[in-house]
Amino acid sequence: MTAKPPTADGESPRYVAWSEDAALAAIRSLPAQRGPLLPILHALQGTFGYVDPRCVALVANELNLSRADVHGVLTFYSDLRTTPPGRVRVQVCRGEACQSVGGRALAEHATSSLGVAFGATADDGSLTLDEVFCLGNCALGPTVSVNGQLHGRVQTAQLDRLIRESAPNGDRA
Repeated sequence: MTAKPPTADGESPRYVAWSEDAALAAIRSLPAQRGPLLPILHALQGTFGYVDPRCVALVANELNLSRADVHGVLTFYSDLRTTPPGRVRVQVCRGEACQSVGGRALAEHATSSLGVAFGATADDGSLTLDEVFCLGNCALGPTVSVNGQLHGRVQTAQLDRLIRESAPNGDRA
């Protein structure tokens, strides 16, 4: 899993600060298995909220792979991040089913009202806005995920409210 669920008080997920010891612990926490690279990258992201580029060499060394192999997988999958996420993570579905029922307008509203492009984090670290091409909720589009919580049939006012309610106290979102 790449995102921890919101805490009991509804705040955004909390991650461990990057350290080599914590990274090695996450890498070594998975039992030896066939094809461990992707599960390890997900474990690192689950620990830190992202896969710090310094992890590439550690993973390569532990798995006896080249750094290029690890980097290639890390940068291929759009769900894996190499920069820290915002305190609130918003994913807007851009799949065809959602687009056909208002997803395009919702996506335009999200980028313009938040002032954040897809794939970016606000300068103050309050929010990350990502586009995904299916959240598996096609019958209830347009769909968004806010801090890992799925919401269907979302309209612009509801998106604004979901983000506002998910923002830790003091954040602009």
